[in-house]
Amino acid sequence: MIFLRDNVLLESELKLADVKPRLLGHWGTCPGLILVWSHLNLLIRNHDLDMIYVIGPGHGAPAALAALWLEGSLEKFYPGEYDRDAAGLRNLITRFSVPGGFPSHINAETPGSIHEGGELGYALSVSFGAVMDKPDLIVTCIVGDGEAETGPTATAWHAIKFLDPRESGAVIPILHVNGFKISERTIFGCMDDKEIVCLFSGYGYQVCIVEHLDNINDELHGALEWALAEVKKIQQAARSGKPLEKPRWPMIVLRTPKVRI
Repeated sequence: MIFLRDNVLLESELKLADVKPRLLGHWGTCPGLILVWSHLNLLIRNHDLDMIYVIGPGHGAPAALAALWLEGSLEKFYPGEYDRDAAGLRNLITRFSVPGGFPSHINAETPGSIHEGGELGYALSVSFGAVMDKPDLIVTCIVGDGEAETGPTATAWHAIKFLDPRESGAVIPILHVNGFKISERTIFGCMDDKEIVCLFSGYGYQVCIVEHLDNINDELHGALEWALAEVKKIQQAARSGKPLEKPRWPMIVLRTPKVRI
């Protein structure tokens, strides 16, 4: 999507003429977004959850669009344009980030979108707003470590202090630390695990760090199961009339390497 304007199935030798003249979209964030998307689908299936996945990294649209195309959601909402066949795939790739196609950030035309990804920093606050007065809803919100440096995101971490587990749903934040933003290293990428745990513990969270690439699937699966169990424990205590005093909500820190091309 980011690179090709033709020859999308690589049926012939790749040439410079096949490459778009202007490249938009951040490939480096996409593997992490796809990884979380896959694991959330498993979690939803295994526990029959009412869950939304909010994606914060601004130019991570290729990851979401790829998954939506694979699962048939684009075909459902755009029949004849983005069908799950060679023509639909060619349209998705060649139209990406050009007039008439999907932009490089998640926008309102993306099926299921409740968050405009073009302006960084608001994903987490949108997520907390989405669960207010919806006791069965869980929003998993992935926040890029570059995006996390914005003022709106820095403030939104504290929204757990206003979340009433008796009547509202829950947010499971995932801080995706791949170390870099568009221009340089990130603040969170310069912090070690102890510093990150201390910071977010002070905010009121329980922190689980997922960071071993060789075992990333098992670690992320276990972390999401743990986070869901902690959410249910907090909610069940509040809804049974024995609320936990200042409950510590779960969050995940996902460390992955920045993928560059």
